[in-house]
Amino acid sequence: MDNECCRKTKQRTEEEYKNLIHRLNRIEGQIRGIKGMIEKSAYCTDILVQSSAVSAAMNAFNKELLANHIKTCVAEDIRNGKDETVDELVATLQKLMK
Repeated sequence: MDNECCRKTKQRTEEEYKNLIHRLNRIEGQIRGIKGMIEKSAYCTDILVQSSAVSAAMNAFNKELLANHIKTCVAEDIRNGKDETVDELVATLQKLMK
């Protein structure tokens, strides 16, 4: 598997960093809550509702990260003539839409 993304880095603004970390911390708390529900033998549908909330939170995280990526990395690369970035974006979107 080609992990090109792991070889690239991005300097984020302090605001972008804080927003993304805040979302992830909330999601992490939700996951711990679901684990606690399992440990306490909570009813299946109650757990499923919480799991659905985690999925929605991850989707919101992905939307924010993708929007930031397009506004910064993709836009800058296009301005610099790196048209292959569009192909990379298309491949990323295809993975997200599976």
